[in-house]
Amino acid sequence: MTTLVLGGTGKTGRRIADRLTSLGLPVRVGSRSATPAFDWQDRGTWQAALDGVTAVYVSYYPDLAFPGAYDDVKAFTELAVRNGVRKLVLLSGRGEPEAQASERTMQESGAEWTVLRCSWFMQNFSEDFLLGAVLDGVIALPAADVPEPFLDVEDIVDVAVAALTQEGHAGKLYEMTGPRLLTFADVARELSEIIGREITFVRVTPEEYVTGAVEHGVPREAAEGLGHLFTDILDGRNASVTDGVREALGRPSRDFADFVRANAHVWKR
Repeated sequence: MTTLVLGGTGKTGRRIADRLTSLGLPVRVGSRSATPAFDWQDRGTWQAALDGVTAVYVSYYPDLAFPGAYDDVKAFTELAVRNGVRKLVLLSGRGEPEAQASERTMQESGAEWTVLRCSWFMQNFSEDFLLGAVLDGVIALPAADVPEPFLDVEDIVDVAVAALTQEGHAGKLYEMTGPRLLTFADVARELSEIIGREITFVRVTPEEYVTGAVEHGVPREAAEGLGHLFTDILDGRNASVTDGVREALGRPSRDFADFVRANAHVWKR
């Protein structure tokens, strides 16, 4: 009963793989550095990664909203089901029409499916991506002054592991958010108060964001895709709180302030 965890070295995937391993369950990490390797951009790697697998956590890199994601997810899902995979758990994005197309592929696959439709991760501020910005004291993004219900990755992991190992989650779409709406300016303010040094938010143009991200080592294609997410997805369409975490686990989602206190050591110099 091996579970393949795609994105197995990423924010959600590595935590899920660790949790399943701690439960004594066989896990195969799906990443370019694993053996066998898995690469979304090389379909020749998919078959070996799927051999002997009965469940898959599907996390698409860089994001389901990126061009080509739907075709990849559709092809992978069809191959997985042909190879005997019985359970699929998809990490999806809230407010992304392209992601919802991939959700439908899972729902129509014939396998047991669970969709985790998630808001922005709190861990974007503590791991890669925006960590450098917080350490520098300036979060510069092309984001409008609209709120987002930031979600703790640990909540995603709890729901994903439950969906992969327990009954009662098949055929469920969990729309998951944190318990509060925060703008990026609010985030900077709460970080400042808890960490004890000033963090500011500065709105920049998409072009300025891409230039800065590339200078910090982000590949240009990924930076341009992220700029699209900021300008198109963070337009207010997700400015509401949902109860997906409670629906799945029977408890509330974690608050941003609790996340900051638990990770304050990451940003302190």
